[in-house]
Amino acid sequence: MLTRAIKLCCLNKLNSSKMLHPKVLSLITTLEYSVNEKKSYIVQDNLKERELLQQVLKEKKDKFREKGKILHGVLQDKRERFKESGQILQERFKESGQILHGALQEKKERFKESGQFLLDDIKQTRDKMRERMEEVIERENVFTIPNLLCISRIAMSPVLGYLIVQSDYHLALGVFVFAGISDLLDGWIARNFKSQASKIGSFLDPMADKILIATLFLSLTYVDLIPVLLTGGIITRDLILVAAAFYVRYKSLPPPRTLSRYFDVTHATAQLSPTAISKWNTGVQLMLVATTLAAPVFNYVDHTLLHALWYVTAGTTLASAISYLISKNTYKFLQPKK
Repeated sequence: MLTRAIKLCCLNKLNSSKMLHPKVLSLITTLEYSVNEKKSYIVQDNLKERELLQQVLKEKKDKFREKGKILHGVLQDKRERFKESGQILQERFKESGQILHGALQEKKERFKESGQFLLDDIKQTRDKMRERMEEVIERENVFTIPNLLCISRIAMSPVLGYLIVQSDYHLALGVFVFAGISDLLDGWIARNFKSQASKIGSFLDPMADKILIATLFLSLTYVDLIPVLLTGGIITRDLILVAAAFYVRYKSLPPPRTLSRYFDVTHATAQLSPTAISKWNTGVQLMLVATTLAAPVFNYVDHTLLHALWYVTAGTTLASAISYLISKNTYKFLQPKK
C-alpha cells in the first residue's frame, strides 16, 4: 500500500513537473524491493503457520479418531458384556421361575392334602358328634320339661330383643318375667325329679342364660337405656373368657390335636370353675337388665339408683375378669385315664 501511494505521488509529481529526481527514484525502488521482500516473508510465514496448523489439526483429528476407535471398542465390549449379563440374568430368572413354580406346586399339593385332611377331620368330627348325640338320645330322654323350657327361653330371646327395639316395653317385660320363671322352674324340676335331669340340660341351661342376657344388653343399649361402654365391656369380657376356654382346651388336649378330638365332649381334658365374684356378677347383670327393662313401664328411666347400678355392674364385671386372671383355681388340667 505504501509503495502504491509513493508511486501515485511520484506519478502526480511527474505529471506536474514531467521529471523525477534520481535519488527519489532510487528510494522508491528500494522501498518497493523492501516491501516485496517483506511481503514474501509474510507469505512464507503464513504458509508455514498454515502448514503447522494443518499438521496440528491432522494430529488432533488422528487422536480423535483413535479415541473414537477406543471408545467404540469399549462400547462394543460393554454391549457384549451387557448381552451376556442379560442372557445370564434371563437364565437365572428362568431357573428361579422354575424353582418358584415347583415350590408353589409343592405348596399347592400340601395345601390340598391339608385341606383334604381338614375336610376328613371335620367330617369325622361331625359323624362322631352325631354318634354321640344319638348315644345320648338313646341313653337318656332329652325331651324333658327342663330342656324344653331352656329351648323356649332361647327361642324367646330374639322375640324379646325385637319387642324392646320396637319400644313395646310392657309386652317385653312380660316375656322377660316368663323367661325368668322358666329359668327357675327348669332348675327346680331337674333337681327334684331325676327322670327329668339330663347331661344336655346342664349345657343348655347356661347357654340359654347367656343368650338371653346378651340379647337384653344389646337391645337395651340400642334404645339408649344402657350405656354403650358398659355393654361393650360386658361383651368383651365374655369374648375373652370364651377365647381363654378354647385356649385351655387346646393346651390341655394331648397330641394328636385334631378337630374331632378337640370338639369331642366326652374327652374331658380340663375343668373350669367359676369364681365367687363371677357368680355375683351374673346376679348383678340380671338385676340391671330387669330394672332397666321395667324403667320405661314404671317411669324411672333417669333415676339415680339405676345409674348407680350401671357403675356397680361395671365394677363387678371388671372384678370378675380380674378374678379369672389371678385365681389359681379357675381351671385345672385333668389327668388322662390309664
